[in-house]
Amino acid sequence: MMEIQMDEGGGVVVYQDDYCSGSVMSERVSGLAGSIYREFERLIHCYDEEVVKELMPLVVNVLENLDSVLSENQEHEVELELLREDNEQLLTQYEREKALRKQAEEKFIEFEDALEQEKKELQIQVEHYEFQTRQLELKAKNYADQSR
Repeated sequence: MMEIQMDEGGGVVVYQDDYCSGSVMSERVSGLAGSIYREFERLIHCYDEEVVKELMPLVVNVLENLDSVLSENQEHEVELELLREDNEQLLTQYEREKALRKQAEEKFIEFEDALEQEKKELQIQVEHYEFQTRQLELKAKNYADQSR
């Protein structure tokens, strides 16, 4: 928890308890806290510590929330980058598999075409052999008829 306190000389001191948050205050928030500290000092010097007494807890809360939000934002940015990398890898894998599928489909179509062509050629051979068989049967019948 961050704390802004008045010291005995009327000055303002900013503390961050690392055991509560588990992390060090971000540079941006630390810079803002320093600027606010200097402004509090100026206000206390010009007016009195009563001027900032009620404002300090609010500012501390805002700075803590800002630090928390910045930390969460950094975590989200890291997570987003990891998700982008995952997405890129998945897209690459998808494109590769899509190309392999297209290649397999083209080979299958070529195979089907070759099979169909072979089937036609075999059908032509069957018809040719059937025709030859009928001719030979007819010749055999004619020889048999002539032999009688």
